[in-house]
Amino acid sequence: MDFFFSHVPASGSILNALAIVAGSLAGLALHSRLPEKYTSITFQGLGLLTLFLGVHMAQRTQSFLVMAFSIVGGSLLGEFLDLDGGLNRIGEWNKEKIRSKNEKFTEAFVASSLLYCVGSMAILGAIEEGLGEFPKLFVTKSLMDGMASAAMAASMGPGILFSAVPVLLYQGGMTLLAGAVQSVMTGPVVDEVSAVGGLLLLGIGFNILEIKKIKVVNMLPALLFAGILASFF
Repeated sequence: MDFFFSHVPASGSILNALAIVAGSLAGLALHSRLPEKYTSITFQGLGLLTLFLGVHMAQRTQSFLVMAFSIVGGSLLGEFLDLDGGLNRIGEWNKEKIRSKNEKFTEAFVASSLLYCVGSMAILGAIEEGLGEFPKLFVTKSLMDGMASAAMAASMGPGILFSAVPVLLYQGGMTLLAGAVQSVMTGPVVDEVSAVGGLLLLGIGFNILEIKKIKVVNMLPALLFAGILASFF
């Protein structure tokens, strides 16, 4: 195991992706044995948990103006680029390739991809491993994401399994770029990025609970806006 972490680039991200795959497969095996009422209540519970995490993270902001400009500016940019449409097309393409008839496939793929990527552990874990340290945060995150994947796959289906790919690409890319990113990712910057990520999690929670359909993917550039604005202000 030590050889794996010390010699394989972005090994923490690979472990995280594998944990999501393993958890999803376990959840899918459980899904076939659970009555609909149990998967439905699990689905609702996950939605409430996501809302709680969003509120908790959003409270880390130290500047309401940075948060406001980030979410508005990032949302406008994401809408212009149609990121939501792009990620949904990827989800539909995966659905067609495996010939899944699950109605929540694309929704599950998008929601879980965002859930696993927007937290501060993804950013801090990438910096930690990218600077040559043992990826303790990614090991912890892998355990958490694996358990979450099992619960989500049991209630939402196979779309959760495919979220391992964007998680690997996002976190792996951040790890490889950590040398350049680390100099600007100070504590206040991470707090603001995490706070905006909390707002995105609130949007995911609303989507899961079917309260309001929000194009959270189009808001992803807000994370970049938050990092840039917090660096200067």
